[in-house]
Amino acid sequence: MQATATESAVQTRSSGRAKGRFNKFRQYRMLFLMLVPGFIFLLVFNYAPMYGLVLAFKDFRITSGILDSPWVGMKHFNKVFDDPHFYVVLKNTILISVYKLIFGFPAPIAFALLLNEMRRPLFRKWVQTVSYLPHFISWIVLAGIFTTLFSLDGPVNALVKAFGHAPVVFMADERYFRSILVGTSVFQSFGWSSIIFLAAIAGVDPQLHEAAIMDGAGRFRRMIQITLPMLAPVISIMLILSMGTILDAGFDQIFNMYNAQVYGVADVIDTYVYRLGLINADYSYSTAVGMFKSVVALILLLSVNRLVKAVGGSDHTLW
Repeated sequence: MQATATESAVQTRSSGRAKGRFNKFRQYRMLFLMLVPGFIFLLVFNYAPMYGLVLAFKDFRITSGILDSPWVGMKHFNKVFDDPHFYVVLKNTILISVYKLIFGFPAPIAFALLLNEMRRPLFRKWVQTVSYLPHFISWIVLAGIFTTLFSLDGPVNALVKAFGHAPVVFMADERYFRSILVGTSVFQSFGWSSIIFLAAIAGVDPQLHEAAIMDGAGRFRRMIQITLPMLAPVISIMLILSMGTILDAGFDQIFNMYNAQVYGVADVIDTYVYRLGLINADYSYSTAVGMFKSVVALILLLSVNRLVKAVGGSDHTLW
């Protein structure tokens, strides 16, 4: 009799939880509906194509299709690690990505902090708008603009000649090309990336600033000792997400800006996969290279998330 009563109580609690979840779903049904387009996008463009990863373990033949192509095991991965050019490509990818992280990650944080200190609303909005604009310009257009700026007859070389030096073919010189990539990437992204930090700054309790003002703290000191520490959780999460894309050196930018003269310093995994897969039609090998990149990115993401969690606690991590 007691066991029956216990089972009945458990069923009642389970039913109550299910009913509570259903009521909550009904309450927020419009918000769930807003998630549907994003979910469909991820399903179609991110998850469905993962079926093609089996090509990395097959000798793909167009006439046979994916299913009927013969399995070859780790053949293409062995080929990847035996290819000396792959290590050049991997080195370029890591260097460009690390440079972009070092110079590009702090830029939107610093910009958001400085923008928050502006006291003229109209001027602040104007600066914000101008900083966002490059994000909405295609890299095809931006590459044309930067190629013109750094051309032999462009304004940059005009300045070089004004100081008595010979003009430089910047876009075809390996000594300068990586710096141009990093600088133009920061220019294109820092304004848009600052939005999330500005939103986090807006959530800082104003009473903290009022108390600091009463203690005699100036604007710079309040920015360093109040605003910046309050941004720590957001900064940590954004850093974790950035580490997940550390091997994404920026295909759109590099593809539209590089040329054969700078392959030695600018050829990255994405452009390498593009040439192998779409130009040389070596689909299985290019899939193996792309899969290697994805696995490394996943390992980095999990490792950095775990490290940040151990140092700063779960408030500073994704999960």
